[in-house]
Amino acid sequence: MLLRTGSRRKSVKMARPFCCRRKWWKRGNMLTGGADEINRELGRFVPEKRHLLQVEIPTAMFTSYLYESQGIEIALSSSEIDTVFWNAASPGSPTEGMKDFLEYLKSKNIRTGVISNISYDSSVVEERINRLLPNNTFEFIIASSNYMFRKPNKRIFDLALGKAQLRPEEIWYIGDQYECDIKGALNAGLFPVWYIGAIDLPYTEDANILMIKTWSELERYMEG
Repeated sequence: MLLRTGSRRKSVKMARPFCCRRKWWKRGNMLTGGADEINRELGRFVPEKRHLLQVEIPTAMFTSYLYESQGIEIALSSSEIDTVFWNAASPGSPTEGMKDFLEYLKSKNIRTGVISNISYDSSVVEERINRLLPNNTFEFIIASSNYMFRKPNKRIFDLALGKAQLRPEEIWYIGDQYECDIKGALNAGLFPVWYIGAIDLPYTEDANILMIKTWSELERYMEG
């Protein structure tokens, strides 16, 4: 996990002043209620069910339907919509020790890349990661919004393997979601590392998986 995130509900409220040209008589809670109804119907953002949704629904697509179905014209580009909504939901910050760990990997000439289950466009994701982690050496950033499949689907891991030109057994995959990251990595043949340092939901430990609470802990493990 690279960045801390927050609530998505307030993003609809924050974006309204930027996105609407007409029919502004519609009350804000109608839009929020409509978004919640659609999300429940699709099963989005339900922590215990997130692994069941293996095809991504981009935010730009979601908001286009939400607003236009209410007769409201969106006055922003897709990337602007994503930026406004994501910044409103969570400005984001690197998890503690992440920058030092990336520097450690760089010093060991260990290659790195990112696979992210995220509905925001990859250009917006890349901008945030490169802004918050300006010294990163990620060879690629794969956002499910641009590649359709979400973890734990094996296809998105296979895509990363192809980009890296490596075999599954040559890769360690670090993630914080057990069903999506750990089981997904296992199914794809990668070595999974479960980062639990920023988990805010109940979880059950797995004695068969390498679990870490801090990035320095993983660094010490790698040093043997």
